[in-house]
Amino acid sequence: MDFSTLRTLISRYCVGEENWVDSRTIFIGHKEPPPGTEAFIQQRFPDNRIVSSKYTFLNFVPKNMFEQFRRVANFYFLIIFLVQLIIDTPTSPITSGLPLFFVITVTAIKQGYEDWLRHKADNAINQCPVHVVENGKVVCKQSRKLRVGDVILMKENETFPCDLILLSTSRDDGTCYVTTASLDGESSHKTYYAVQDTKAYNTEEEVDTIHATIECEQPQPDLYKSVQHTIHMLCASLLAVAIYTGMETKMALNYQSKTQKRSAVEKSMNAYLVVYLCILIGKALINTVLKYAWQADPNRDEPWYNDRTETERQRHIVIRAFTDFLAFMVLFNYIIPVSMYVTVEMQKFLGSYFIMWDDEMFDKELGERAVVNTSDLNEELGQVEYVFTDKTGTLTENNMEFIECCVDGHVYVPHAISHTDFCGVFFSGAFNRISHSQYSKKLLFTRLRMNFYEHEELFFRALCLCHTVQVKEEETVDGIKHGIHQGKSTSFYISSSPDEVALVEGMKRLGFTYLRLKDSHMEILNREDEIERFELLEVLTFDSVRRRMSVIVRSSSGELYLFCKGADSSIFPRVISGKVDQEGLRTLCVAYRPLSPEQYQEVCHLLNGAKLALQDRDKRLAEAYDIIEKDLILLGATAVEDRLQEKAADTIESLHKAGMKVWVLTGDKMETAAATCYASKLFRRNTQILELTTKRTEEQSLHDVLFDLSRTVLRQHGEIFLEICRNCSAVLCCRMAPLQKAQIVKLIKASKEHPITLAIGDGANDVSMILEAHVGIGIMGKEGRQAVRNSDYAIPKFKHLKKMLLVHGHYYYIRISELVQYFFYKNVCFIFPQFLYQFFCGFSQQPLYDTAYLTLYNISFTSLPILLYSLIEQHINMDILKKDPSLYRDIAKNSLLRWPIFLYWTILGVYDAIVMFFGAYFLFDNTTFTSNGQMFGNWTFGTLVFTVLVFTVTFKLVLDTHYWTWINHFVIWGSLIFFVVFSLLWGGIIWPFLNYQRMYYVFMQMLSSGPAWLSIILLITASLLPDVVKKVIWRALWPTTTERIQVGSYTDMLLSMYLTPINWESTKNCIHHCIRVLCVNLHSVFLDNHIILLSTVNNAACQMSN
Repeated sequence: MDFSTLRTLISRYCVGEENWVDSRTIFIGHKEPPPGTEAFIQQRFPDNRIVSSKYTFLNFVPKNMFEQFRRVANFYFLIIFLVQLIIDTPTSPITSGLPLFFVITVTAIKQGYEDWLRHKADNAINQCPVHVVENGKVVCKQSRKLRVGDVILMKENETFPCDLILLSTSRDDGTCYVTTASLDGESSHKTYYAVQDTKAYNTEEEVDTIHATIECEQPQPDLYKSVQHTIHMLCASLLAVAIYTGMETKMALNYQSKTQKRSAVEKSMNAYLVVYLCILIGKALINTVLKYAWQADPNRDEPWYNDRTETERQRHIVIRAFTDFLAFMVLFNYIIPVSMYVTVEMQKFLGSYFIMWDDEMFDKELGERAVVNTSDLNEELGQVEYVFTDKTGTLTENNMEFIECCVDGHVYVPHAISHTDFCGVFFSGAFNRISHSQYSKKLLFTRLRMNFYEHEELFFRALCLCHTVQVKEEETVDGIKHGIHQGKSTSFYISSSPDEVALVEGMKRLGFTYLRLKDSHMEILNREDEIERFELLEVLTFDSVRRRMSVIVRSSSGELYLFCKGADSSIFPRVISGKVDQEGLRTLCVAYRPLSPEQYQEVCHLLNGAKLALQDRDKRLAEAYDIIEKDLILLGATAVEDRLQEKAADTIESLHKAGMKVWVLTGDKMETAAATCYASKLFRRNTQILELTTKRTEEQSLHDVLFDLSRTVLRQHGEIFLEICRNCSAVLCCRMAPLQKAQIVKLIKASKEHPITLAIGDGANDVSMILEAHVGIGIMGKEGRQAVRNSDYAIPKFKHLKKMLLVHGHYYYIRISELVQYFFYKNVCFIFPQFLYQFFCGFSQQPLYDTAYLTLYNISFTSLPILLYSLIEQHINMDILKKDPSLYRDIAKNSLLRWPIFLYWTILGVYDAIVMFFGAYFLFDNTTFTSNGQMFGNWTFGTLVFTVLVFTVTFKLVLDTHYWTWINHFVIWGSLIFFVVFSLLWGGIIWPFLNYQRMYYVFMQMLSSGPAWLSIILLITASLLPDVVKKVIWRALWPTTTERIQVGSYTDMLLSMYLTPINWESTKNCIHHCIRVLCVNLHSVFLDNHIILLSTVNNAACQMSN
């Protein structure tokens, strides 16, 4: 629940429903009400501070500690640490407290640093300068200090700091053009009008004389009603009053509250920890019961050298049993790998840099690299099942472009190619004319009929005149240069419809340039560089019901024309002649109708009557438009598109092949969004389309239905809606408000399968779904940085999503799943012999291993190899992962951390532990184990088991490694050497700071025995053999796609080496790779490549002999 909702509930239910008001009264400029007015208590409003961070300086420690101790392992080790402090246990409290402190500290530093970056981004916005009118003067304030009622002076191209009501502008008609891309994703310029009563107050002094109040509704998240938080205003200046600030702005109300995201891998880890905790409790309980059962015989009481005190003997048996139970818990607690969390945190933090360092995800145009805001979800990138994407600015470039137009079956495609005289008299233009029946060929027409020439030019003039485009006499907007006629003007076009701007710019490239609207006359520059003037008589504005707009103009020769453009479905029924081939076009049709003076008089009379109507004015205007826009002559059709981003279609196709379902959630209209889906290959031409929409055709009614989605479809019919959508190959949701996008994502997350979701967008209107999804990705687009700041990851372009998921996500999941399973496996191998040892030491809680080995096993001896593996392992070459997206399916649905695989690793760990313990035990059956007849003691026995253990778990990782570098060799063999050297030093020197020296000369004594060396080799081989055999059988009978490709890669490698010319360098490489294949992937080579392998070895031997 966000804070605004909480405040609402407190106001309503704690203060009282009768005190709740549905509107707010705002005094412009904070002017006090005049004397004698009704008593009024000013409402309290929040300041304009924006908060996207999770922690503050005061709540960081308690809040972060609470989140960390929600983890099962952290909470468990805290309990164990406290137990070790309270009672006498076999091991020191340092063995549990030090790793726990390290885990908590590292995690807190990482999360604190990430949240500091969010604070830094928030401060960049909150400290932006804003000009406020106070006492007739303009003062500069920080954005966060704005209050409701402040009168704000905005300059051109500045961003609105909060929700405003427009008082006046620098334009005489009180209008300004505003883009709302950060709200609804639409980058078009929308026209806003100042309040009629205040639009004449243009200076600071005049505005300061205003004594007025504003009655408006309380803040609500609906973006399409009332005032909108907008950005990028286009007029010289304006004056406006703040009505909603800070977290009460429409954009803030559409933010989804931040929650702690946890990956599927982490959830699996917690589940496994619960299982191992149950195993631990079972072990401790069994040993406690067996201890007292064994000591029930008086002859088997505590030995004489461990005689209990009288106080201990008098203690109640329940207390003694409980104390022993806790002591066994501490003895076996290493089965819960707290160091795994340290390694996982380091792997995530360090691994995230591979994304940021990836040169293929660097965009030269923007000069931006991929950014990792939250490294906790790296592996989740490899588990995505649903991708929710915005359209404008995410799939598209957020830039409408004129593609082509069609006149009498001939298609015109603007291109910057060689200058060609069209019909000998046309301008030196940059266009091709292409026959539509042979679209790919360029046809040059040297002779045309005069009536076609006139028809064609009338079409171009119609597009230059039938619009509401304004001409802006400036060079840049948002740092982007705009030009109309190259070398002649620095003006650019703005309009509430980006389609209109694209059409007018397209006509400019085809030779007809719209210049300006001056004194009710529209001026255009024709192909002969002659200026033509048309008097604008009437504008029949566009609306979503008619889906068309018209203008009535008078040419300089006195001819009257009605030009009309609109969707094909709205134009064709009104056409009496003309045709257009619309195949392959996203059609916007253009038609006209010549008017006689008498007909024009009838039109004027009809329009004036409708405009002056006091009742049902909109209805009468619609009826008048319907009468006027008929008997049209079709001129042609146009195609305007918001061009797709580079490789957007290829990325979506790859995601589909990888088994992901792509949903497009956009605030745009259905027709525009559907065209983008077809262009991006989300929809196919043969795709059956199912539409869920309203039966009413009014645009506002359609919005009302969609805005009530949460109360109707999503709640009452959620299961039916979800079932239909899940069986669709792709889903498109249009006219979606930000919270509705988040509700759709939440609906899929809450379904029975609980799929992993990813949301990607580039604007502030996408923040809610980015926060709601399991993984949120921001695009560094043209709609600000809100999405980037609130996302888990940020990428420059949509195409980079392909590598992020199919390569980085795949690698991260493979690596961390192996890390998790390996940690549990090696800890089972580590602690199960300790459990078995209790059966041979009278359940006396005697440790099998020395304290140094207990402490350093997970910290030093076995930690670095698995950490390095989890950072650089590449089981398949990344080029193959990009070319074959279906490999992503092999790791889908958390396949490598399922219960059967977890059970296999656990059983393998138990088997290895039994082999190590009982193998060493039977070898110790002859107590005169050394050649000099000296007997081995219990510490030598434990050291032998521990030595076999360290080598076995390390070689297990060696067998699982596919990608070898010098770093792997250094770390793996270096870890084993460090263990040997440490053991020699630990047992070879009398350390003065120790109060005991039980390990003195133990390791050297063990290594001096030949049978000890033989037992180590035999036990390691016996431990690893079942895993190798299992993999050989599985790869032969049930190979996965990944394993087939691995075998094929090694086959290609060996063949290439076999055919390499004889030289010493290739000989060394051949030998190196043969040994690598023999040692590392013996199980796959035996069955598939034994002939090639033998021939390669023979070839290597021949080269060596030569």
